[in-house]
Amino acid sequence: MERVSVLVRVIDPGEVRRITTRSGERTIREATVGDETGRVKLVMWGRSIKSLNRGDVIEVLGAWTTAFRGKVQLNVGGTENVRVVKDSGEVPPVERIPEEEPVAEGAVPRRPGGFRQRRGRFGRSREEEFE
Repeated sequence: MERVSVLVRVIDPGEVRRITTRSGERTIREATVGDETGRVKLVMWGRSIKSLNRGDVIEVLGAWTTAFRGKVQLNVGGTENVRVVKDSGEVPPVERIPEEEPVAEGAVPRRPGGFRQRRGRFGRSREEEFE
């Protein structure tokens, strides 16, 4: 999915760290966030990294989803795409956020420890591509 916007509570702000990708070295922060439906890992890339605290309510704009190790992740980049907002009580407190995490259906192993969506050209599944 693309252009995902959500209002969530920070469960674990995570640590800022550097990773090596095919595109070179990148800075990320992996936070765990959630709402009344469950929790998900939020990966903030580069300039989107914010100072977060456990319990903060944040608005995430323009995010996209990926699959990693069989789980759905929410990804965001850009300085304006994550902001801490006033807690209006709309998002439940950390203790009341369910443990459920979305599973990436249709993900297939790419290499040990990684998963990728089974997609062909133009976002079609492999099965659709060869029909």
